[in-house]
Amino acid sequence: MIGTLDIDLTPVVAEQPDPVLFATVSGAHLYGFPSRDSDVDLRGVHLLPAADVVGLREPEETRSRMWLRDGVEMDLVTHDLRKFVRLMLRRNGYVLEQLLSPLVVHTTDIHRELAALAPGVLTRHHAHHYRGFATTQWRLFEKTGELKPLLYTFRVLLTGIHLMRGGEVQAHLPTLLGEVDDAPGYLPELIAAKTEREHGAADVDHARVRADVARLHGVLDEAQQASRLPETPTAYDALHDLVVRVRLER
Repeated sequence: MIGTLDIDLTPVVAEQPDPVLFATVSGAHLYGFPSRDSDVDLRGVHLLPAADVVGLREPEETRSRMWLRDGVEMDLVTHDLRKFVRLMLRRNGYVLEQLLSPLVVHTTDIHRELAALAPGVLTRHHAHHYRGFATTQWRLFEKTGELKPLLYTFRVLLTGIHLMRGGEVQAHLPTLLGEVDDAPGYLPELIAAKTEREHGAADVDHARVRADVARLHGVLDEAQQASRLPETPTAYDALHDLVVRVRLER
């Protein structure tokens, strides 16, 4: 069992058609506000045979599946190693959160190598990822009034601020509340409300949360400008060598 999940997820890995290099839990469980009826978001990397990537046929680089297991909705997405590494190099904070998730279902030495190289792909431009994600979630909140996209908005803004300031990917909202002084004081109440229901209206002062979201966008902008993170990744060559080595070894 993983974290607070009451389901054994290891058989899911064994069922996959190609070797799985790692599988972790993402989504609300990783972010620290799962509901009683939250689905389980599994993310990871599979390794295609060399013949699949050097021939003429387009390989299945990304696999996605949703199903029910023991009454729990499962959402599994895995990428082939090469595609995942390319995503790592595209200022994609989402895949880094998956790679570095502490909710590990399956791991390998290659997973640990990728995690060790993750700091070398971080740049100040990762702020764009979190800024854009926050904007999308805020628009969804304005359209629906639901609590879930509002919490996602605050989570990604605080993750981006924390990353720009400290060079660390932290996706767990309750932890961020203790590490980012700019976090609104009412967020613990919203987290508690989210644990009771996956969907539902947010009981908030819309003008107040709108002002706080705008303020945090400004904080993120300032953190990006002052960040010591580099302009470009430094781990490109090391990641290239890893992908080639792993592919040739299998």
